[in-house]
Amino acid sequence: MIDVQSSAGLAGVVAGRTALSTVGQEGCGLTYRGYAIEDLAEYATFEEVAWLLLRGRLPGENQLHQYRQWLGRLRHLPPPLANVLEQLPAAAHPMDVLRTGCSALGCLEPESDTHTAMAIADRLLATFPAMLAYWHAFHQRGRRIATASQSDCVAGYFLDLLHGAPAGASHLRALDVALILYAEHEFNASTFAARVATSTLSDFYSAITAAIGTLRGPLHGGANEASFALIDSFATPAEAEIGVLEMLRRKVKVAGFGHRVYRSEDPRAPIVQRWAKRLSDEAGDLRLYPVAEQIELVMRREKKLFPNLDFYSALVFHFLGIPTKFFTPLFVFARTAGWSAHVLEERSDSRLIRPTAEYVGPAPRAFVRREERASEELEVRMWAVD
Repeated sequence: MIDVQSSAGLAGVVAGRTALSTVGQEGCGLTYRGYAIEDLAEYATFEEVAWLLLRGRLPGENQLHQYRQWLGRLRHLPPPLANVLEQLPAAAHPMDVLRTGCSALGCLEPESDTHTAMAIADRLLATFPAMLAYWHAFHQRGRRIATASQSDCVAGYFLDLLHGAPAGASHLRALDVALILYAEHEFNASTFAARVATSTLSDFYSAITAAIGTLRGPLHGGANEASFALIDSFATPAEAEIGVLEMLRRKVKVAGFGHRVYRSEDPRAPIVQRWAKRLSDEAGDLRLYPVAEQIELVMRREKKLFPNLDFYSALVFHFLGIPTKFFTPLFVFARTAGWSAHVLEERSDSRLIRPTAEYVGPAPRAFVRREERASEELEVRMWAVD
């Protein structure tokens, strides 16, 4: 008999080791390879963070310049992939578009001794924004867009493709910071899914596809979309106060609050909130940000819950003119750096991930021969007719 400790959702279970990030540890907060998230958001760019996660150190100035140029050269979409994107329905979920695009690229440019995991990580970082923008432009505007861009960073590149014009400095930096904040977060559900796939010795694309499929679930990746829907549903802070109190009375989950790991404030939340306030002021917004502040006040007062990253990032993305249905795909753009780093780390010291389950089914019972189950089968057929 194996002695096992049951934990719903693996809460509190240490499922592996990582050198990539600390999450919620006393005295550390959130760090990427030892660097505090506050410092990275203040001084780094997303490309520097991606290099750090994938290669273990911050790049020098020349390395960063070359890396940005390299990602720029990787943004082209193979014609067969563009054709796949055109064949997908206009009503498809954008996360399904990225999941399918990743899988299709894996067929066209499979992992090999010459097309390595690191090369694939860079390729996906470069092409995910291109995939989404191409599919969107084809189905919404009837145009096949060129996926080249003058911007040398992922944030500027996507905003350029989406809006057809270069982004302003504050808009570009706001999205760059958001991508940094979303880039890595230890053994979250999608990252763990990628590591499980990797532990079977599956290919790189399969691991990232598994991660995208996991992130698609509303309990993991959809909170920023739900947060904006909540904020946008109220006309005034006073209406938000009444509405949220009623939600709490009815025990309805309020999107964007609380976190599975953090027992107090999500260290990413104050950073993105400052950007939400700045963009709100620049846009002349007199409704959304005040409503969001009031929701935060009610949740702190009534439930002692703090906003997580998703709550104010929803406002940042909105003020950048990004459609709400693209909020979770932005998560993919960023987290591909973390997922890829975890795939590489899992491969370096891997063992098949196979947890044990607590059985709660029937006790052992005798097998009943088929002819003795005839009456039961008849009943089933009768129910089917009904």
